[in-house]
Parts: sequence; C-alpha cells; structure tokens
Amino acid sequence: MNNETFKYAVALTGGIATGKSTVCSLFKLHGFLTIDADKIAHKLLDRHSNKIASMFGQEYVEDGKVLRKKLGHIIFSNQKNKEKLESFIHPLIKEEIENEALIFEKQGKPYLIDIPLFYEKMNYPIKKSLVVYTPKEIQIERLMKRDNISKEEAKLKISNQMDIEEKKKLADLVIDNSTNLKNLQKEVERVIGELI
Repeated sequence: MNNETFKYAVALTGGIATGKSTVCSLFKLHGFLTIDADKIAHKLLDRHSNKIASMFGQEYVEDGKVLRKKLGHIIFSNQKNKEKLESFIHPLIKEEIENEALIFEKQGKPYLIDIPLFYEKMNYPIKKSLVVYTPKEIQIERLMKRDNISKEEAKLKISNQMDIEEKKKLADLVIDNSTNLKNLQKEVERVIGELI
C-alpha cells in the first residue's frame, strides 16, 4: 500500500460519545462519502463468528452473530483479551477500509474515514485528521446516558482511549460538539469550507 491509497481521505476521530456518528451523518447530508471502521468491524466479527467462538468461547456467539456487549466486558477489562482480538480483527478492518478507499479516491474529492482509534494505533497513513471534541465531563455524561451505565463504567471505557485533550492537540481540524445540534451543524459547515 502507498500513500496514494488515502490521498483525499480525512480521518474522522474523537472519543467515545463525543458525537462522531452525528458528525458523520451531517457530512453525508452535505454529499460527503464516508467509511465507518466500527460498522466494518461489526460486519467482520459476525463474518468470523466461528473464529471468535474458538478464541473466547462459544458463549460469546449466538446464531452466527457475535454478542458484542458480552464480548466487550472481557475485552475492556482485560488487556490480553483486547490484544488478542485486535491482532486478529485490525488487519481485516484495514484491508476492508483500503478496498473502499480505493473506490472513493477515484472521485478526486475529500471523503471521511471514521476511525475511533486513529491516533492510538497509527495504522493508517492519512495526512489530514478531524477531531470531534467534547470536554471530558460532557463525554462522561453522554456515555452514561447512551449506554445506561454508571459513572465508574463510563470513566473506565473512556480511559481505554487517548485523552480527548491530547487528540484535540494532534488534530488538523476540530469540530466542537459541546453545546447543541444547531451549533454542531455550523461547525460542520465551517470545516467543510476548509476542506473544499
């Protein structure tokens, strides 16, 4: 793979519950093409559910589908399990992303690749990055609400990622999602102006 693979790509990243999906939807409304690493991961997990069952146990798979929430418990709380899963799934995700990117590159215009762990893993030679930013307190609140979990659980999930302030510093472009949808739409439009 060469750098031409991602010539027009913009890595969209942020923290858990900072609003990446919403930002992605807003970009789509403006006609942007997007690739979602999480969606690809879910698809691949199900496709390789037999392998997941043999790696972690049959109880994490039901009717050919991986029980992601259940698997998440043993992944988030155990570094060894996390590494085992990642070394299997990440190369597959990367291959799929590259295949989709090759199609989008032909359009010759910017498109987004939503990669939650873009800075943590540095697996992709994408030159431009865009961070969806929310201060940590709001991030914790939103995650508690979204996943219906305690403050402790939310903090644990967030601590699995690089600090959002660090990501903000590394970003080429930042979208502030600390207030409301109206403001977020303005932010997206501002960034589109910088991209085009």
